[in-house]
Amino acid sequence: MNIIKALFQSTIGKKYVMAVTGLLLFGYVILHLLGNLQIYMGPNAINGYGALLHSRPALLWLARVILLAIFLTHVGTAIALTLENWAARPIAYTIGPSPYTTYASRTMFISGVILFCYIVYHVLHLTVGVVQPGIMDFKDQLGRPSIYRMLVAAFSNPWIALSYMVAMGFLYFHLSHGISSFFQSLGLKNRAYSGLILGFALGAALVIFLGFLSIPLTVLTGLVK
Repeated sequence: MNIIKALFQSTIGKKYVMAVTGLLLFGYVILHLLGNLQIYMGPNAINGYGALLHSRPALLWLARVILLAIFLTHVGTAIALTLENWAARPIAYTIGPSPYTTYASRTMFISGVILFCYIVYHVLHLTVGVVQPGIMDFKDQLGRPSIYRMLVAAFSNPWIALSYMVAMGFLYFHLSHGISSFFQSLGLKNRAYSGLILGFALGAALVIFLGFLSIPLTVLTGLVK
């Protein structure tokens, strides 16, 4: 308990917590993308994937609770660090942003807030069924929830598709800096590897962005229907 308390009381400790929870969330994003991309394998594949996840309700809810705890810890720590930074620099610089910072790094808090709001909406939409209640009743020929039809129905709405694509843009900026920050927070970033780490961060964020972006685009264009 003393170790956990120390982590949340020091700035360095909070950065470690941010790095570790960020890494876990990054892993979840990859798994979530891989699951969603099964839409290109047809209804049976993605519906079977959904049925597999729901075949063990207790384990699914345990995973959701753990994921929620990680997410809230990440968000709470981010807010605490941001407030510390604001308190340490109460007067904004008058000469503009530092030339050594990127747009993604300067907007991490903003992109995080936007992503938090969108995730709440996304859960209400495709998990709780508040936004489009009817789509939660879709079933396939085997009586399984039709994830395929749910996604097609959701992204056939241009406004829903657009909001998703915009959110994925913010995810790109958040990840492009967050992945690089992970290495820096754990002391794994130095001059010799900084370029390689930055390239990996940008590349990984771009691949994830394009993967998520492809789904609403292919639905809107009729390639997936």
